[in-house]
Amino acid sequence: MRKALRIYGEVLRLVRRLPKDTRPYYAKYARENFVNYRELDANDDTSPDELFHRAYNHSLWVLNKVYSVEESAASKLKEICSG
Repeated sequence: MRKALRIYGEVLRLVRRLPKDTRPYYAKYARENFVNYRELDANDDTSPDELFHRAYNHSLWVLNKVYSVEESAASKLKEICSG
């Protein structure tokens, strides 16, 4: 749970790098996704590490493809997700 909270916090920090008018949308989107997976079923095929990897990849996609923010901005998120 602690790792998930660190990832969520880092995603929200990355949201602050986006244009001001888009921040509420992406902050809400991130929150909804973290809330949806807050209680994983032990029998679920989706592991927490897979979800963390998805959070990192989706964050990179938004930063790079949509708003041209440097990928290096997500280096701390990558470190948390990989560790």
